[in-house]
This record gives sequence, C-alpha cells and structure tokens, in this order.
Amino acid sequence: MEDSLSFLTPTGYQRSSCGYCHSKPKRTRASVGLVSTSLHPSVYQILVDRGWRRSGTYYYKPDNRHSCCPHYTIRLDATAFDSRRDQRQAVNRWNKYVVGQDYTHKAARFCPKSREEKRHRKNNFDVYEAVHESEYHCMRRPIDTRTKEPIEPAHEFEVALEPDNFTEEKYALFANYQKKVHHEGPSDISKNGFKRFLCSGLPRSTRIHHGKAKKIGSYHQCYRLDGKLIALGVLDLLPHCVSSVYLMYHEEVNGWNFGKISALREISLALEGDYEYYYMGYYIHSCIKMRYKATFHPTYILDPQSNVWDPLDSEMMQRLSTRKWVSMAAERVLEVSSNSLTIFLQSDRTTTSSFRKELNMGPSKFKFALEYINGQDQKQDSEGEEVSNVFHAGTPGALSLEELDEKVDLGQWSLKLGQRLLKLKNLAGWDESQTSDSSSIKGIAAELAACIGPELVQKTALHFG
Repeated sequence: MEDSLSFLTPTGYQRSSCGYCHSKPKRTRASVGLVSTSLHPSVYQILVDRGWRRSGTYYYKPDNRHSCCPHYTIRLDATAFDSRRDQRQAVNRWNKYVVGQDYTHKAARFCPKSREEKRHRKNNFDVYEAVHESEYHCMRRPIDTRTKEPIEPAHEFEVALEPDNFTEEKYALFANYQKKVHHEGPSDISKNGFKRFLCSGLPRSTRIHHGKAKKIGSYHQCYRLDGKLIALGVLDLLPHCVSSVYLMYHEEVNGWNFGKISALREISLALEGDYEYYYMGYYIHSCIKMRYKATFHPTYILDPQSNVWDPLDSEMMQRLSTRKWVSMAAERVLEVSSNSLTIFLQSDRTTTSSFRKELNMGPSKFKFALEYINGQDQKQDSEGEEVSNVFHAGTPGALSLEELDEKVDLGQWSLKLGQRLLKLKNLAGWDESQTSDSSSIKGIAAELAACIGPELVQKTALHFG
C-alpha cells in the first residue's frame, strides 16, 4: 500500500478568523491547505515534520509570520520522559479509585509486595507500569482464603486500541463531551461532523518492527469502566511517533484529569510500540489552555523556518512571550545578540534608524530583523495589499520561487485525470504559464510543492476531482 501514490487536492493560501484569540479584525489567521482521502501515514509523518496538521481529511500548515496566534508543532521525546509530580498523582489517584480500598487491603494480605518492590516503586516512576496498573487484565487477583474466590477490584477498567470507525457508542460519548464540557448546542453536534473530523483518518496497516507487530494509521484508544465508554483518544500512529489528534471524555469523569491520564497512556504507547516520539499537536503560547503541553519534559517545538526541533526550555518560553513569532534559524542568520534583540523589542518605529549603526547591519538584514522582531504590519496585511499566496507572504518553511526552481522539477509531478496519471509538463500551455500566477495550475502546484517539499512531490500526485 505504501508503494502507491497519495493524492492531494490543493486548497491554496487562505486567511480566516482566529478561533483562539477571537481578534476583532477579521482574517488574522493564515494557512495553506490541502485535502486528501488517500494520504499514507509515511507521507503524513513527513508533513507533520514540516509543520502540517490534519483535521479529518483536511491538512493545513499555518503561516506563523502572518497569523495573530502562531502555531508550533510540539513533541516529546518519549524515551527520555521525565514525569512531574502532578502527572504521577493524576494516574495514581485514578488507579486507587479503580481498584478500591477493599482490593488494596486484600492484595496486601494475600500477595504482598517484597521490600525491593516497595522500595523501587517509591523511588522510581515507570510510566508503563503506572498506566497499566489498574487495567483489569493486568491486575493480580489472588485467591481469598476465606471465600476461595479471586479478589476483585472495585471497578473493571479496560483500554483498547480500536479502528477509528463510527459507532453509536462513540458518538454518544462525543455528543456528551461537546455538550457538557464545551457547552455546544444541539445544532452544533452531528453524526456527520463526528464522522468527518474524527472517523476519517489515515489508512491502517501492521508492520513488523524489530520482530514485533507495529500498528500504523488512525485509531481510537477507548477507555471503558465497568463496560461503559468513558473516554476516547483519537490517535495517528505514524512511523516515528504517536500523534494525539483529539480527546473526549464523559462528564462523569470530568474531575479525574483525563487529559494527563491519557497523555501518560499515549507516552507509554510510544515506548511500547517503538514510535519514539509523542506529538501533542500545536503549541500556541498565547493560549493559556495549551500551557500544560510545556509541562511534559523533554519537549521540543518545530522551527517554522528551518523545520529543525528546538528545546522548549525557559529561554524559548521567554522568546515566545516577547516576540510575535519565533524562529531560532532566523535569529542565527541575523547574528543579533540577545542584548540587541532586547533593544529591538523596546524600540518603536520612529527611532529604528538609530539602531542601524549600533547593530552594524546592512539595510536588507536590518529590515528583516525589524520584521522578525516586531512582526509584519497587521494593518497593511488586512486593509492594504492582500497577501495572496505563500510566495507573496514569505511563509516560513516554504521554498522561495528561486529555491523551488532549483530543487523541484515541477513538470514531473503527476496529475490524476480520471483513471489516468500524466505529468504536469504534458498539460496544454504548461510551458507558457508562470509559477508566480496563483490562478494557474502551475502556480497552484508550485505553491503546494513549496510547502510540502521536494521529497513529497515524488511520493504524491495532484488530483483536482
């Protein structure tokens, strides 16, 4: 299946309103997008490592340079995970609830742990042991010498990785979550919406990796308590990561920190399946509700300019708090010291000429430094000349027209017409059209190629059906 092409339908560069800060000026969010119902997980792995993200069958890459709330792809190195106290407390508290006091007392009597086990547990946190501890099939159930029956926990807790198919059980949980937790009205909740966004993921397959079966594709991780579905995590299992798409839980477990519990479970899955990394979607520094993602260590964010991972440490957090958008690659190119950057941050547009001499920059680099530190003029973007494509916008991470001409033979890209595949260069008028013309097929293809990169041009085909 991975040998076949993934078909992409470009949707172009778009401006829209922001759902995070709800800015009064409209169209303060910018992104480039595509639609695909046949995207292979290996292709999506490359896309997410270039800053892309999916919502159902729609895939998009934010333009941080022209967006009010920059989005940064964030991931955790699961192999080096260092838990925090509040994360450990969340899963331990849940485990105690599931097993109950009666089971705990009887287990201590009929199958007591050794001193070594107790000492190890006190001094070490094993995420695998913690998330599986209260699962029914993992629990020890010694015989009660009085009743001659196995001791039973207070609740039967089960977790299963299932295909991302639609079921009435899953939809009922989704409807409860959207209504009770997100306070959405009945008109905002529908089966079609649930299917479209959370049941239409990547194709599934199983590979043999290091002698073990490794699941690839989109799945639902279902949490059931006493037979009732209480939580569901939508996951994309990719060649090198477990990517968290969405989490929903029933109102009855609203106070149990299922966000932390599910994250620990997914980190454990990344370790168990040799996926190595745990991707938590986007990190938006201005969105307070997303700050929890930075509490998992060690985490890294993707540089939107260079597609290189940088530690999300205290220095990076400070940068995110004081810059419109952050790119360490851009700062390295500028070769501006931290002190000089502070001066930039404290400057205003009427005094910038005095800094040119101080920073000893050329006009071009100085202008770029101002744009990077202070951000683009939002008024000009929204009310003046419209930013119409990634080349005009200078979208971070996208190839320039010059780089595209050098690295990509655009005419060799395949196009699906009916049941046939043909090369773009064979289209009538191809040689006469310009890559800078965003209304032409060549311009549309150029814009998408610049954002997905040369490697994926060879692994995909365009489809305008």
